[in-house]
Amino acid sequence: MIMSNPTKVALIAMGCEKNIINSEQMLYLLDQAGFTLVGSPAEADVTVVNTCAFIEGARQEAREQIAEVIETGSKVILAGCYAQLTKSGGQLAMKVDGLVGTGSFDGVADAVQAVLDGQSPVYFGELDAAVSETPRLRTGPAHTAFLKIAEGCDNHCSYCVIPSLRGPFRPRPPHAILDEAEALVQSGASELILVAQDVTRYPSLPELLNDLCRLGGLRRLRLHYLYPELVSDALIETIAAQPKIARYLDIPMQHASDRVLAAMNRRYTRADLEQLVETLREKIPGVVLRTSVIVGFPGETKDDFEELCEFLRWARMPRVGIFAYSREDGTAAAALPLQVTEKVKHQRKKRAEILQSRIIDDFNREREGSVTEVLTEGYDRYAGLYFGRSEAESPEVDGLIFFSSDRPLAAGEWVNVLLDGAIGGDGRGRRV
Repeated sequence: MIMSNPTKVALIAMGCEKNIINSEQMLYLLDQAGFTLVGSPAEADVTVVNTCAFIEGARQEAREQIAEVIETGSKVILAGCYAQLTKSGGQLAMKVDGLVGTGSFDGVADAVQAVLDGQSPVYFGELDAAVSETPRLRTGPAHTAFLKIAEGCDNHCSYCVIPSLRGPFRPRPPHAILDEAEALVQSGASELILVAQDVTRYPSLPELLNDLCRLGGLRRLRLHYLYPELVSDALIETIAAQPKIARYLDIPMQHASDRVLAAMNRRYTRADLEQLVETLREKIPGVVLRTSVIVGFPGETKDDFEELCEFLRWARMPRVGIFAYSREDGTAAAALPLQVTEKVKHQRKKRAEILQSRIIDDFNREREGSVTEVLTEGYDRYAGLYFGRSEAESPEVDGLIFFSSDRPLAAGEWVNVLLDGAIGGDGRGRRV
């Protein structure tokens, strides 16, 4: 029997959806250990801050969050990628009470107890260990759930610290994924979002998708993220054949100049990207493509940047994340010559964003008059409209669809919406 523990523990989750899953696993372990979970550091004896460290901006955000927690008087355990970074020499400009690296999430309850006992625990597990199968204490909406299928990455892009923070690619066993997916659907999740640093590297991915699509109660299955080189014919055929799989693919391409792609250690060319875009649109009618691109990479010339813009104009992908290159210690790219100035990076980022905003506007205009299935997420009382997402919008990274309804709707309800305009970059319509 688990006894009640008067010690109050808060957890702050930062970073990507994969980190959110780790945070939910830690919440489960803390709850099972009998700690009292609270929602604010001001109420907590100990606060666990699960951090991202992908770029300096994320680390700065983490430092600010830790400083806020320290001001409340709560003890602080730094967890996640920023904690892992300190193992390889990364410096933390403030004192915390404990460290839990990315290979040691399962030890969080022991770390909290050690802090309470006056110790300074430092837990760094093996980054090549099997992916943890610890259950999760869900924190997000019941109707949408992220489902991790693998951990780590083997791509070793020259600008990226992920392999050093998360370890090599390790897939979860199919039966574990299917069991968790079934439990998520039974708990009310009608949309599942498969996540990994590179889902295309998962062995027998088409077979896994087919098995997941057999789950009763599942309405939509979404994939994040696909490495361009590994998008196979079998995967494309599976997506085209399975109506439950969203016609929405997030494929980080990063650039379109062959010279820059080679310097990034990406294993494809602009011609490969163009062929992939054409094949996807031919084989999966109506597919919505999302990508991310980096501007201001070391050695990127004006001509390289113009080539990227030409590609974006040609591909007309309605969902594009545009990022200025961040020089990260320990990466191969950090040592490259011809580093681009911050001023030029941000000028190029702004130009690309203006170009992309026109593509989004065109996409929204092209959708006017069509009917799309929307997962209702809430009601905006200021706009007097419900809002939700179609298969063309993924949580957090894309916009929303705002719509009117002649009857009350609940979060998690699926409705058909006739699109008739836009509100900024978001779609607008009415339930039909």
